[in-house]
Amino acid sequence: MLRAAGVGAGDEVIVPAFGNVEVAEAVTQAGATVVFADIDPVTYCLDAGAVESVVTPQSAALVVVHRFGRSADMVRLREVGQRHGFLVLEQGESEAPYDEVAQRRERAAYLDVRLSGVQTPVGGDGHTYQQYVVRVPGNGRPDRDAFARAVRARGVECRVPVKTPVHRMPGFRRDIHLPETERAADETLALPVDGELTKREMQRIVSACNALGGLLQPAF
Repeated sequence: MLRAAGVGAGDEVIVPAFGNVEVAEAVTQAGATVVFADIDPVTYCLDAGAVESVVTPQSAALVVVHRFGRSADMVRLREVGQRHGFLVLEQGESEAPYDEVAQRRERAAYLDVRLSGVQTPVGGDGHTYQQYVVRVPGNGRPDRDAFARAVRARGVECRVPVKTPVHRMPGFRRDIHLPETERAADETLALPVDGELTKREMQRIVSACNALGGLLQPAF
């Protein structure tokens, strides 16, 4: 899409650093320069104000990535694109059947009211819970990673959704500070929320997390 729009050498394309490296790679393959913007801490998608702050006369496009079943604020992001005259592209997630989404929402609601010691995701806005991403409060990556190991030891599968932001990866390393991106990379953990989970498995998730959550103190 970038090539079809004529984006290439001399152009800048704004992308999120929180997520897959493939988006940044697509920009370089088109011959353009990658520019990273920070995310909204609730949706984990690009923040319109952060995008506005990195716009330059060379900005030719913005690639918005919807994350974990939450949609970015496309109204505000398109307004930024229109104001500065650049292309706004979207990368969505694969759509699940309605029944599967309903089951995920049901299990997410179960976790929302029972989990303690972690920050549960904010629902609304048609959240489909492609991943149920919580935050483990503490003083950074070691707390989240220790929490994940302890939860796995109790028989609960979990995963770190974004281990390293793209602006910290070789080939795309930038001397910039994206506070919400870096905080999310340090604190987020995806817990199971698949539709086939049984009530007993859901109870195990709650039990494992709540047994550990009280040991972690939020960092201020």
